[in-house]
Amino acid sequence: MIQQPVPDRHPGSRRTPISALFWRLFLVNALVFVTATAVLVLSPVTVSSPISTTEVVVLVGGLTLMLAVNALLLRASLSPLDGLTALMERVDLLRPGERLAVAGYRDLAHLIRTFNQMLDRLEAERGASTAQALAAQEGERRRIARELHDEIGQSLTAVLLSLKQTVDRAPRGLKHELRDVQEMVRSSLEEVRNVARRLRPGVLDDLGLASALSALLSDLRASSGVSVVGRVDPGLPPLTSEAELVLYRVAQESLTNVARHADASEVSLSLTTEQHRVVLRVVDDGRGIDGGMEGAGIRGMRERAILVGADLAISQGHRGGTDVRLTVPMTAGS
Repeated sequence: MIQQPVPDRHPGSRRTPISALFWRLFLVNALVFVTATAVLVLSPVTVSSPISTTEVVVLVGGLTLMLAVNALLLRASLSPLDGLTALMERVDLLRPGERLAVAGYRDLAHLIRTFNQMLDRLEAERGASTAQALAAQEGERRRIARELHDEIGQSLTAVLLSLKQTVDRAPRGLKHELRDVQEMVRSSLEEVRNVARRLRPGVLDDLGLASALSALLSDLRASSGVSVVGRVDPGLPPLTSEAELVLYRVAQESLTNVARHADASEVSLSLTTEQHRVVLRVVDDGRGIDGGMEGAGIRGMRERAILVGADLAISQGHRGGTDVRLTVPMTAGS
C-alpha cells in the first residue's frame, strides 16, 4: 500500500528565505524608528512653535543619524546579494567549479548555499548527459570507421585490383586513361582510410597515446606544410582509456583548428607531467583568438574535459597565436 504524503496543515508556518529576509529588514527598520521615538520621548529635547534653529539642527542631526544607521544595517544585510548576482551573470556549466563563499546573515547564507547546491546538481547532470552523448558519438564513429574500412575500403581495393588487370590487357590507346582512373580510385581509397583513421584512431588502441599524437603531427605536417614540433614526456603515468581519448581528441581538434583557421607557420605540441597532473599544450604562432563566441569545436573540447575532471584553458600565445592547455589530474588518469 502506497502511503500518501500528509499535507501541511499550516502552510504559512514555514518561513521561506524571502519572507525571513522581509521580517529581518522590517524589524531592523522598526528598531531604528522605535529608538528614535524613545529618544524624543525620554530626552529633554522639545519642539516649539515656531521652531528654533537649535531644534532644527537637532532634528536634522537625528534624522541623518537614523538614515545612516539604517543604510549601514541594510548594506551589511544585502551585500552578499551583489556577489550572488555577479555569479549568476557569469556562470557557465562548461567552466565548472565556480562557487560563491557562504556569507551574510542566516537567511542570505541559506540562499547562497542553496544556489551553490543547485550548481552542483546542474553540473552533475550536465556531466552525466555529456558522458552519455559522447559515448554514443564515439560508438557511432567506431561503427562508421569500421564500415569505411571493411566495406568501402575493401570494395575500392577490389576495384583497384580489377583495374590493374584491365590495364594489363587493355589496348595501348586506353592504358593512359585507365591509369588515370586507377590513380583516382587509389586517391579515393587513401582518403577513405584517412577519414576512418580520424573517426576512430586505430593507432591509439594499438600503439598508445604517444604514437597517436605523433601520427596527428605527421598528418598536419604532410597536409599543411606547417613546421611541427612535438614532445612527449617518456615518464608519463598510466592513463585510463577515457583520459587518453580526451587528450587525443583535444589535441586533434586543436591541430585541426590550426590547419583550418590559424594561418600559422609553426605549431608545437607537448604532453608532460607537472605536479601530479598530465598537461597537454598546443601552441601556434598564427592569428590567435579573436575574443568572439566559441565555436562548436571548442565547446566540444570543454565538454570532453569535464568527463575526466580536467581543466581546459585557451588563451593568447606569447607569439600572438593560440595557447591551448589541458590539465588532467592524476586521479582521473590513473
